Amino acid sequence: MYPAPEKRFIKTNRLTIIVLFVVIAAGGIVRSTGSGMGCPDWPRCFNRVIPPTDVSQLPDGYEEHYIEGRVKKNERFAQMVEFFGYAETADKIRHDESILVHEEFNVAKTWTEYINRLAGVTAGFCLLFTAIFSFTYIKSKPSILVWSVLNLFAVIFQAWFGSIVVSTNLMPWTITLHMLLALVIVAISIYTFFLATTLRNKDILINFPLVGLKTFGVIAVAFTLVQVVYGTEVREIIDHLNDDNVPRALWIDQIGTAYTVHRLLAYVTLLLTVGYFFVVKSRFSKLSLQSKFAWVTLILIMIQMLSGIILARFDVPAFAQTTHLVIASLFFGAQFYLMLLMTKSKI
Repeated sequence: MYPAPEKRFIKTNRLTIIVLFVVIAAGGIVRSTGSGMGCPDWPRCFNRVIPPTDVSQLPDGYEEHYIEGRVKKNERFAQMVEFFGYAETADKIRHDESILVHEEFNVAKTWTEYINRLAGVTAGFCLLFTAIFSFTYIKSKPSILVWSVLNLFAVIFQAWFGSIVVSTNLMPWTITLHMLLALVIVAISIYTFFLATTLRNKDILINFPLVGLKTFGVIAVAFTLVQVVYGTEVREIIDHLNDDNVPRALWIDQIGTAYTVHRLLAYVTLLLTVGYFFVVKSRFSKLSLQSKFAWVTLILIMIQMLSGIILARFDVPAFAQTTHLVIASLFFGAQFYLMLLMTKSKI
């Protein structure tokens, strides 16, 4: 059904989506283990292609060297932020004394962060090849080429912004933006996969009148994104509580409004997902992609709710933090693809 060049693009695009979720999982492990500053510089780690495994391998005077580099990079970033009208944020970046304090070398954290970076590089190459192979659609479906190339630039920006996250010593709002950018990159990859697979196979799309099904999907995705933002804010507060040596048993009670909103949005998302599931099941056969992904979203939201309960009831265990993040990302991806599958065939 698909010509060889198109098959190559679809396979590469599918692999890219899988790798992107692996990168998100690796990032979740980095956060839950507190390994974000395991490598104090970027893109190398302690100025090495292969990180050190012992203190004796660290460069002489690396603390002062990297702190000086961070200060210079943060000043350039502060000027950029100020240029866009956020003078107060720029001032906070310039006067953040935490960047002057280096983290002690920990081989486990260093290699955890390094593996995260390797996963990121792999994703970058996958997106590069996806963009190259997308040129096969230059005449038949140019939008695939445009979005694939745009996504390549997005991941380059994401890599640069990752260096900012490191240089600002994991400044909270930068972590939130870093996460949202990751989801945008995933969404674009899913969209190009959808466009490529439906170009010649219109059976994937629906061929009967709709009454707001796609609009329902858009609303559900929007709620998920808002919930992700609040979830990231909750995580940032937890990181601060951890840094202040607050006992884990007190974390949930001290989070405040962000946790309340996040939990409320979780229930709204659950209701939307369950409602959408029954609507889709009533309109599509059980063998359709729409029905299958309705099941996927339902299963993922149930797992997500369970991980949230474990986080709340068992003092925020690290494994549940990573699970919560990864399942949220998978849920967003499945939900976004299900929304796209509500597109009506033009034939």
